[in-house]
Amino acid sequence: ARNGSGAAMAASASLWHSYLGVIVSRERQRLEHFQRAEDILLTLLEGVHARDPRFLVDYARNLEAFEFALCTSEDAVTVEVPLRIDGDALRVLACWPGDTPTGHRSGLGTCCLEVPSPGTDLEDWTSTVGVMEWGGGARCLVPGKVLQHLKELLVSAIVHCQRQFLLQPGDLSAENLKEDTMELSLLIRGGWKTVRFDIVPVVRRQQEPLRLKGRQSDRGFPEGSLQKATEEAHFVPASPHCWRSSTHLPILKLLQAVDTLKGPRLDSLRLLDQLRSQDWGEEGGKGALTFNQLKMVLLWSTELFPSSEDWQDLEGSVYRLLVILLRCLAIQRLPHFLHPEENLFQGKPWDLASLYHKVESFAQDPPRFLRFHFGLPARTDSWQADAGTRALLQLPDKDGSYWDTAYFDILLSQFQVYRIQDGARHSAMSQLLSKIQREIPQQS
Repeated sequence: ARNGSGAAMAASASLWHSYLGVIVSRERQRLEHFQRAEDILLTLLEGVHARDPRFLVDYARNLEAFEFALCTSEDAVTVEVPLRIDGDALRVLACWPGDTPTGHRSGLGTCCLEVPSPGTDLEDWTSTVGVMEWGGGARCLVPGKVLQHLKELLVSAIVHCQRQFLLQPGDLSAENLKEDTMELSLLIRGGWKTVRFDIVPVVRRQQEPLRLKGRQSDRGFPEGSLQKATEEAHFVPASPHCWRSSTHLPILKLLQAVDTLKGPRLDSLRLLDQLRSQDWGEEGGKGALTFNQLKMVLLWSTELFPSSEDWQDLEGSVYRLLVILLRCLAIQRLPHFLHPEENLFQGKPWDLASLYHKVESFAQDPPRFLRFHFGLPARTDSWQADAGTRALLQLPDKDGSYWDTAYFDILLSQFQVYRIQDGARHSAMSQLLSKIQREIPQQS
């Protein structure tokens, strides 16, 4: 049990804020490095646009900068290059199953984009592709051709900038362009830090704002956030022949909306991301958890804990994310916030049990981990889990009834960070706990 004395609580709060303070102090410098690297990237993209005006330069990079500053590790920055195409005139068709890339079921947005008629300036990017609707071929925009053309223009822009002495030796590495992937990666030096940009062409079209099935729209978010974030569909390459719906920018827009709410919500994300890169990685320094997955956890916690009472202090806010992350690790399922049928843990060769143990160790004894160190991460092998808490975290949930505020309130009370005065929530938590104890007496 935690020591609830005033002095102990003050010391604990000071520890949390000291750790966060070091993280935040680095952000300004990280942003400066990003902006220097971004300036070089924009120069290259302007060169691409000059050679082929169908590739547009999007100067509104505030969302990418916002994400880069938040992320404490060296994750790649995704940069979407819009195509000068009337996306609303394209017809979205399902790909043949054989064209569907591994990890993207057709139901999760994998598609072909049919070009309406010949005579457009897209002929060199189109080809006849098999589509399911017609049982035959349709003239479609081919992502492989678009990517190849963009790659050639990027190389040409790089050579031009080198000849004009706009690039200094060591400013840029284009080695990753040789890889056969669905994004074009450049390593660009901004100051003494190198930033990896993953460049992807994107087709944008208007769509009906997303409705979350069985969920209250905007619960926990500023009003209208979901509509603003999802009013435009973004299609990026999924394979040489298929496109897929991308939620990269919609998720960032929702994250930015969360930043307008009171409480240390994004600070909680910053803190957990530091732990992710410092203590939760696998051997060899490779992380089993991604920043994108932590973003999903924050969005779910915003919806499941909609009250400002949940976000009064840093420790309590971090635990709002922790209980959701632990539950997802325990059942090996992290639902995508906008498409809950998609499991973000699926198809990845991670040792989720080992990661669960590391996160659980932190949740039970944060002071052991709230410090900066170099070399090996903090040891967790000598620590014993609380059997009751672990049993609750691992409860089977076939109908999804535990993906609810009442269930996560029970977990918060187990970690002694509940501190909620709302009588209705107390009642819902007590009722659910009684139900769990009746159905699984051995867990009580």
